[in-house]
Amino acid sequence: MKIIPAKTPDSIKLLFPNYIWDFYAGQEKTMYLTFDDGPIPEVTEFVLDQLNLFDAKATFFCIGENIKKHPDIFNKILSKGHNVGNHTMNHIKARKSTFSEYLNNTEECEKKINEHAEIKEKLFRPPYGQLSKSKLTELRKREYQIILWDVLSKDWDKNTSPEQCFNNVVNNSKSGSIIVFHDSIKASKNLEFALPKVLKYFTEKGYIFDKI
Repeated sequence: MKIIPAKTPDSIKLLFPNYIWDFYAGQEKTMYLTFDDGPIPEVTEFVLDQLNLFDAKATFFCIGENIKKHPDIFNKILSKGHNVGNHTMNHIKARKSTFSEYLNNTEECEKKINEHAEIKEKLFRPPYGQLSKSKLTELRKREYQIILWDVLSKDWDKNTSPEQCFNNVVNNSKSGSIIVFHDSIKASKNLEFALPKVLKYFTEKGYIFDKI
């Protein structure tokens, strides 16, 4: 069984220096919340409400098919001042798709994003965090920034309790951390417990949450 660490080891970051894992050299007392797999009704809207309560900004890595199904929620993300990134059209795996399939699926999602907004910087997060050198090298040539993470909440994991989800974030995050949650049905139980507490915990310590 593959064990995925809540904190990305420095050794992994050094192996893949062309990808963005954190912003440690950036502004002090700033963290970067990210949300994968939306937009979907209720869960994404819950996230937006919580962010609003703490005057927090975030980045949503959206699946193109979900943008197509729920354009009103996608537009709400934008209207609230958050940023969006590309998570492919159909959440496909880099290791189980051909070069052209993966690139075309990504570009299809980008077109769907651009139907609603002009995004200055193209942000991309590979589904499942699967890294394919050839595919991601081509995406970088197409001016995508590959955004990975420093901290995983592991909210999607059925073996992660709501309390552990919260602890994964508060015990591993620091200024500059890119933190991953999921605005998905699968993650909703842990997300709804942990996110408000994470926002409250770090806000009370003087941190701000900004978009990438």
